[in-house]
Amino acid sequence: IEVDIFCTRIDERVNRIVASLSAFDNNIAGSDGTQTYVVKPPEVFYFESVDRTTFIYTADKVLETPLKLYEIKDAFAHSEFIQISKQMIINFDKVTAIRPDFNARLQLILSNGEAVIASRQYAPDVKRKLGLLP
Repeated sequence: IEVDIFCTRIDERVNRIVASLSAFDNNIAGSDGTQTYVVKPPEVFYFESVDRTTFIYTADKVLETPLKLYEIKDAFAHSEFIQISKQMIINFDKVTAIRPDFNARLQLILSNGEAVIASRQYAPDVKRKLGLLP
């Protein structure tokens, strides 16, 4: 696959497009305890760290990965993945609605109907992703 991008200048939007395209090659390995699966980034709803173990949540599977959240964050920097709390990174493409929550937090509704909370510390990043903050 080859993609050509023509633009008058390279800005943040162009950088995000390039990063999103390159993230499609960043497949992630995860295990359900019996076998290992290779997961493509668009299949991921979110990554969550619980008791020093990182999990990958897809539409039909919950898989364990040896990666740490900071490694996932680095691998998908400038893509549609965004950290929303110390324990969670979500695929912003899976967000269908956003509601304000208590203490300046945000409730994000995913396309599978699940609701996750963006902490007060990470809420500005979500607003930036929406273009509501510079």
